[in-house]
Amino acid sequence: MIKKLMMLSMAVNDMPKAKTFYEETLGLEKKMEYRQDDENWWVELMLPNDGVHLTLSTYHGNMTPGALVLYFATDDLEAAHKELTNKGLTVTEIADDLHGPGSGTKWFSFEDIEGNKIHMEQA
Repeated sequence: MIKKLMMLSMAVNDMPKAKTFYEETLGLEKKMEYRQDDENWWVELMLPNDGVHLTLSTYHGNMTPGALVLYFATDDLEAAHKELTNKGLTVTEIADDLHGPGSGTKWFSFEDIEGNKIHMEQA
């Protein structure tokens, strides 16, 4: 029945800061932007390899800014950790138990400007 997840919508309070964070800090590419006014502003971002699109939205509906937990994957976890630290983010130490004790999945986490938790794991 369901083929794939196409888009995830995230509530944000400060669109300019959120756009900068996701485009410049994390490297997502803007696909589309629509702004009716400050309360109706959407920015659709593409992840590498097209995947699920992330849409930042100042229209909150039943969403709460800071309530999401996102999981991203990278080929080089140590390089990503170093790059994000150098960009001024507060990141946790690299651990090896993201999917439970003994899972061996290396990861670290940090928060975006709205307080959403982001986990970065070794792909």
